This record gives sequence, structure tokens and C-alpha cells, in this order.
Amino acid sequence: MNRAARLVKVCGMRDADNIRAVEQTGIDWMGFIFYPRSSRYVAQVPSYLPCRVQRVGVFVNEEAPVILRIAETFGLHTVQLHGAEPLSLCQRLRAEGLHVVKAFSLATDTDWTAVNRYGAACDYFLFDTPTPAYGGSGTAFDWSLLAGYRGGTPFFLSGGLKPTSLEALRDLRHDCWAGIDLNSGFETAPGRKDVALLAPFVKQFKLNSTL
Repeated sequence: MNRAARLVKVCGMRDADNIRAVEQTGIDWMGFIFYPRSSRYVAQVPSYLPCRVQRVGVFVNEEAPVILRIAETFGLHTVQLHGAEPLSLCQRLRAEGLHVVKAFSLATDTDWTAVNRYGAACDYFLFDTPTPAYGGSGTAFDWSLLAGYRGGTPFFLSGGLKPTSLEALRDLRHDCWAGIDLNSGFETAPGRKDVALLAPFVKQFKLNSTL
């Protein structure tokens, strides 16, 4: 019996024409980065925002009032917290009606201690590569670490995914694996996604994940 296809999130979007084109590739979530030090920072509302996919706002160590104001302005469904945000912030944002994704950078098996504390306060986790820039490094982490995750919160896999990652993703197994997060591996420039690369990748990934 076929299972539901895993989710595909494309992050780091900014330009209206690219947003519109990427929305048509079959993705499920689209991420907008509201971290001013990022090369993919969204400083103003694009002239087009996606209406067929979930809108996700990515924040780094931001205060709740700022996150809530931006969520209302951009019509966000979900917020992704990519810094050292406390458990109380996740709880506050969920109480305000937002879904919460908490990102964690994985380096060793000891990192699961911090992850597990957030399980009851988040809808999803995102596992990424340690980097001073808070994501978008294009560097993959050691996926074997996922064997140490025994929590019940579903997670997105990020970090260095690119068009050549399909085979490795096809062989990956974990009961809580909900989807993937794509960014720099599909870009022609920061914030600009290559639709010609992205569309066939999304189609094949979705097919593989239902087999």
C-alpha cells in the first residue's frame, strides 16, 4: 500500500516571478527568511506571494512581537526558528495559532538531548548542518546521526541537498521523516531558484517517497 508523499519545502525565496514559478513545481511549503544578516533576507512584501502552498517565515533569535507582526503581514501559516530560541517562545507562537518548526544543527549524538526538550512545543523539527550563518551553507551533515533520534516529533531534513541527492534520499529510512528542505543546492544566485532543476527533482522525490 502506498504511503503519503513526503513534504517538500523550498526556502530562501524573495522575487515575485521566481516565487510564482517555484510554486508550480509541486512543492508543499515555501520559506521566506526574515533574518537581516542572510543573503536571502526578505526586506519587503513581494508583489506576489504563493497561494497554493504553505508560507513559512524563518527567524533567528527574534522577539515574539516582531514574529507575530511579520506573520500577519505576510500571511504566514508556519514559523521556523533557526537560532537559540527558548521553549517558551515556541509555546507562545503556537498559542497564537501558528505552526512551529524548530531547527537544530546536528554534529554529534549528544545533540539529541537539546532536541528532545522541545518535542511537546513544536509541530516539526528541522535538522541541518552546523554553520555560523544559520543555514544555507550547502554542506551536508552525517545522516547516520538520525538513527539516534527516537522522539515522536516529525522532522524535515536539510543541509546540502542538491539534484544529485535523490539516490541517497531514496535509501533513507526513519519513521518520523516528514520531508525535505531545499535551498542553496538549487540556486542560480542567493534567493533565485533554478526551476529547470527543481521541478524534475520534486517530481521524482515525490514518486520515490510513495513507493
